Amino acid sequence: MLKRLHVSNPLRVLYDEAGLPTDIRRSLNFILLGNICGNVQGIICGGQTAAMVGLVTTMGANDLTFAILNAIPQAAALLQIPFSMLVNRTHQRKKYMLTLGVFCRLLWIIIGLIPFLVPKGTVNFQLYTVIFLVGISSACGSVINVCWFPWFSDLAPISIRSRWLSVRDVIMAVVNILAGLVIAALLDNLPADIKYTIVFTVGGIIGIMDMCSFGFCKEVYTATAKKLKLKEVFSGIGHNRPFMHFMIFWTAWCFTANMTGPYMNPYSMNVMGLTFTHVMLFATVASCIASILAVQNWGRALFRYGSKNVMLICCIGAALTPAFYIFSTPGNIWPMLLHNFIGAMFWCGSNLAANSMQLSTSSDDMRPSYIAIFSCVTALFGSTLGSLAAGGLLSFCETNGLFTGWMDRYKMLFLFATVLRLGAVLILVPRMDNDSEKTPAQLMHAIFGHIAALHPAGRRP
Repeated sequence: MLKRLHVSNPLRVLYDEAGLPTDIRRSLNFILLGNICGNVQGIICGGQTAAMVGLVTTMGANDLTFAILNAIPQAAALLQIPFSMLVNRTHQRKKYMLTLGVFCRLLWIIIGLIPFLVPKGTVNFQLYTVIFLVGISSACGSVINVCWFPWFSDLAPISIRSRWLSVRDVIMAVVNILAGLVIAALLDNLPADIKYTIVFTVGGIIGIMDMCSFGFCKEVYTATAKKLKLKEVFSGIGHNRPFMHFMIFWTAWCFTANMTGPYMNPYSMNVMGLTFTHVMLFATVASCIASILAVQNWGRALFRYGSKNVMLICCIGAALTPAFYIFSTPGNIWPMLLHNFIGAMFWCGSNLAANSMQLSTSSDDMRPSYIAIFSCVTALFGSTLGSLAAGGLLSFCETNGLFTGWMDRYKMLFLFATVLRLGAVLILVPRMDNDSEKTPAQLMHAIFGHIAALHPAGRRP
């Protein structure tokens, strides 16, 4: 019986396949724990979360405020470049995760205390304080990405990385469902004057647990420590065509995605009139369930058909889902549910493909710097500009009284972003290199064949 239980553990199967020693297995498990805690913290803390939307709405936030709150963490990604150079030179990932990483998560507890620390009469000052602390937290948190992802790639052999990530995503999705329901219950039932303090305190503590998990991981480096020059790194990236093509596409993808992302929850809560529980159930929980159902299938498809094919199919599907919001009406949960459930069926696949391509196309000896520059470019020219462009467009429409009927300014934005996103996918993804000789048509044939096999009418007697 015990042997069967061991075999049924997908992580143990992967570790056995790769022949990993005990200390590496333990380190990967602690990275998994850290990722789970970090993901739960992300449900609570951030510019797009239901808790943040509720907090800043009480402080008088407008469309541009939501754009700024979403753009700040993306702009702070610029600091990943000097942090990556530091990590490459010192090889002290654990030190940075346990200092700057812990501090950036600790600030979220202070954000939750702002209603008590800042006088209620100065509403705008409360809002500015939130924005300032989010900026400081984001700046310190920039070290996290350039530490954990290369750390993981140094620990996990390339043959199991994508499948490990797909197993991780399933586990995180299950935990997210439970965490989302608990957070929604707290936000809807706690007294208004203390609920944000309690929720952000919980988020900060869980985020600190994320960082502390890395304290138990073995530090492994596949490349020797060396002082890199930016000119050398940029030259290497410029001559790495697969990496460049992927970075250009992902920048365009992040731009169009962040034209809608910061406004989904505010629109659902402030215009459609949905509650915190609605948002958690039909956004967070629905997307987690969809990810559980789909992510491991995409992980296998990634292994068999290549990253480019998975990226193309998944991004086409994900690009179309914001259009569901065009049919939204007050109190109607279906646009949110369909967008998040169907969208997550594809998002999880595109994210897996992106992680795989980021690792496979980056140079082994300069991976932290490659990842840092990739994050900076996609965050600054993609996510940040997308958020600010959408915020400016919404503010312009409101000031000039444009799109005030059923087809309001938010619906126009969702439609416009959908068209842009689909165009980016169809134009840029075909230019990328694939790590498989199989075609998107073969992947689609496999998907429809799998669906037909599951459907009763498609089964043979």
